[in-house]
Amino acid sequence: MKAARILSLSYEYPPLGGGGAGVVLGLTHALTVTGTRVDLMTMGYGDLPAVESIGQLRIRRIGRFRTRIHMCSAAEMIPYVIAAAFHAIRAAKAGGYALNHTHFVFPDGVVAYLLKRATGLKYVLTAHGSDVPNYNPDRFGLLHRLLRPLWLRVTSEAECIVCSSRALRALILQANPTARVTLIPNGIDCAKFSPNGVKRDRILIVTRMFPRKGVQHLLRALAALRTDYEVNIVGDGPYRETMQELARELAVPARFWGTLDNSSPQLKELYETSRIFVFPSETENFPIVLLEAMTAGLAIITTGNTGCEEVVGDSALLVNAGSPAAIAGRLGELIANPALCERLGRGARRRAEEFFDWPRVAEQYRRVFDGVCADPAD
Repeated sequence: MKAARILSLSYEYPPLGGGGAGVVLGLTHALTVTGTRVDLMTMGYGDLPAVESIGQLRIRRIGRFRTRIHMCSAAEMIPYVIAAAFHAIRAAKAGGYALNHTHFVFPDGVVAYLLKRATGLKYVLTAHGSDVPNYNPDRFGLLHRLLRPLWLRVTSEAECIVCSSRALRALILQANPTARVTLIPNGIDCAKFSPNGVKRDRILIVTRMFPRKGVQHLLRALAALRTDYEVNIVGDGPYRETMQELARELAVPARFWGTLDNSSPQLKELYETSRIFVFPSETENFPIVLLEAMTAGLAIITTGNTGCEEVVGDSALLVNAGSPAAIAGRLGELIANPALCERLGRGARRRAEEFFDWPRVAEQYRRVFDGVCADPAD
């Protein structure tokens, strides 16, 4: 696969989207730097160029259906699927692709399924969370019930479905026991953030603003704790104004930064100088923000019994989801014990380097791609 040419489909690619888009970016870069040629089809937006080439990567942005950077509605996905299927089929018929690697069962998996039916091009799927039934039932439960037959077709036709966590793999097999599933973690560029910055009395959270992300639980924990630590909240979404109002009601002096570009000096400075990172999400697959905090050497508090626990292992303090009291207790431990913060930060950095550096992760993907391309079965 190192000299192969693959077609990649992902409706979210930076600057669009959140953690899943970051995975697409990181994996694509890791593949292309070692010689794999990738043609990526993604959504258009604003004044982003329709076609862009970066080394061995060629990006084609389709349409201008999307109206927000941080999220995409089902109504916006429908015209994208139609247009992307047209362009993908035309590109595949021109020949030269060894494989189609598609991110997100919905909407891109539908394009991959139509492409395979039209041209025979095999596809590998990477699932990211909300594209799987029961991962996020509060937001997508009805949609998954309505589209269950299509979801089953898409996942059954995939040569392999890559999951980054055991929790997500279990949900996929619960919904489709015949799916061919393998486990590969998400990756991170360990050179992106340094763990050697001078740490300050700062608490950081980076997340998209949805109720399940648990920002409200952190704010209530801070209201109970009344710490002098500076609190920085990075991210945007439909829940942001509600969280800002809650912070005012609770008299928590948190700074809401909104969206910061992942390569911005402001975000880099926040990661590298903060002492504590809190990520109290109630449902997660394999959040990239935890990997970022690990590479920056932060002491982390996050939720157990979610994909978060699989990311951090024993290098973080775990709390039950939805418990401000538990978060406050763990924050109190860290604030009272800077040595514990330092020890956890060093352990988190070691774990990121050992298991999640992108070259290691990309090699696991290559082995999957090699196996699919070597299989002569239709």
